[in-house]
Amino acid sequence: MKFSKIRMAFRLVIDSAATLTWQKYVFEDTYREYLMQQQLYNKPDNPKSTFRELLHEDDKAEKLHFLTGMAAEPYISQLKGNIYELPDALGNSYLPFVNYKLDIVNTDITDRARHKIGITFYTPLLVLVDMIDNHYLLSKDTDATTHWEILSFPMHPNLAICYLEKESV
Repeated sequence: MKFSKIRMAFRLVIDSAATLTWQKYVFEDTYREYLMQQQLYNKPDNPKSTFRELLHEDDKAEKLHFLTGMAAEPYISQLKGNIYELPDALGNSYLPFVNYKLDIVNTDITDRARHKIGITFYTPLLVLVDMIDNHYLLSKDTDATTHWEILSFPMHPNLAICYLEKESV
C-alpha cells in the first residue's frame, strides 16, 4: 500500500480580540513595529492611515509584511516548532512546524483596534496514513514503509494540505 507525503499549513489570525497572552504580545509588538516601518513608505504630504491605502499608493509597501513580521520572530521561536493551537486527539503532542509566513491583513496607524495579522505555519513533510472520523492520521517518519507511530489531528477550518507527494504505484 502506498501513502502520500504531505505538508500542511495552519493559518492563525491575530487581532485586537486576542485572548491568549502570547497572541496579545504578538499583536502589540507587530503593531508597534508597523507604526515605525510604515514611515519608510508613507509620504508626509499625503499620509495614508491604512495598510491597504498605503499598498495601493506604493507597491514597495509590500515589504511591510516582512518588516513588521520581524517583531514576531522572538515569539515564534518561543513555540519551539510546535503549533500549540493544534493539539493531537489525546492532547499530548502538537502539530510541528518548520517555517512560517506573517502577513498584514490590514492595520491603521490611527486605530490600534483595526490591526490584524495572519501567521501561516508550515509543517515538515509528513506521511498521510489515513483519514478517519474527521482526523488526519499522520506520521513524522517519512522513511517507514510498514509501521508508523501515528499522530491523530482533528480537521480544523484553518488547517489545509498545501503540498502533496503521491507515491507511484
